Amino acid sequence: MSTASDSSSISDTPKSKPKASTPLRRSASASLPIRSNPTPTRGSIQPVFTLATAERYLFSRLRPNLPAGSHALHEAWWVPRWGDGEREGEIFLFANGSFVCWGLGEEDARKFAKEVITRSEGAELGPLKEAETEELEFVTDPTEKTRLQGDLIILGRVAPLESTDNAPTIPTNVPVFPQETLLARYAFSQALSRSTALSALEVSLDDYLSSVALLPHSLEKTGKPGLARTALIKKLGALMKFRQGLNLNRENFSDTPDFYWAEPELEGYFKSIINALEVKTRTSSVNDKITYAAEVQSTLRQLLTESSGHRMELVIIALIAVEVVIALIRDGPELWHMVFGSESHELETETQKN
Repeated sequence: MSTASDSSSISDTPKSKPKASTPLRRSASASLPIRSNPTPTRGSIQPVFTLATAERYLFSRLRPNLPAGSHALHEAWWVPRWGDGEREGEIFLFANGSFVCWGLGEEDARKFAKEVITRSEGAELGPLKEAETEELEFVTDPTEKTRLQGDLIILGRVAPLESTDNAPTIPTNVPVFPQETLLARYAFSQALSRSTALSALEVSLDDYLSSVALLPHSLEKTGKPGLARTALIKKLGALMKFRQGLNLNRENFSDTPDFYWAEPELEGYFKSIINALEVKTRTSSVNDKITYAAEVQSTLRQLLTESSGHRMELVIIALIAVEVVIALIRDGPELWHMVFGSESHELETETQKN
């Protein structure tokens, strides 16, 4: 499914989709007190950019091409340092086909996708026609409590872990950002990753529903689907593929990862993004649309069955007609002689007697 042109279009797209209407953007005013009142302990505001390029990533194919020092971190792969020297940041890659960049903007994210992910043959399952994005900002301040405020993530004080088993192993190359907030950044990233992957599914579903939007109208007006048999089969296959992708990712959208059960503070970071981006509400909406799409699938299947039955009847009628013609050609003279030959013989016999 992956093609060079698809990957190139993702990496060369100059601008991301506007996100002005997202829930976080609507609550942006809550971050104004932080933005407008800088303090000596507060760092500069930096981007958090999320990019989804595929339905899923295969880490087994992706891992050999990751930068040196990359490290498995719970359900992600963590690249602690990546950039061109002038600007460096870190990246969290998730199996749902998306990755989150801290301290790096869209241009850097697309460069990473082109140089690392695209070059990993077979790493992308179901490459997206158009990459999905989400963009936030963060600031570091050791005097503040780590939290999400409006559309701004504040990285500051964090509570000690409940279990030391969850403590990450820091690689030899020093991370760009403080070690103390690593798992907080991971929790925020995982939630952002889910939201962006869900956006990709929403777009795919809307595209599919648009493609079959005229089917009910055509059935009502003409009693026919308005699509050829081949087109119907393609629509059925597209929906089956979409439902397969949704089933693979459904757990990622509706469940809280087990890791957070033992770490309530990290769970709070994770859920703050999930709630702010209305992931549960959007997931429910997707499920409602899937229910409708399933009804469309049932209608398509029924139309295919009826079409097959009608075609089979025509084939049977044609076969019977051919058999009759062959029988007439093969046995016609004999039948003619049997029917009309005996009558001629009787007439000749009567004539001879007279």
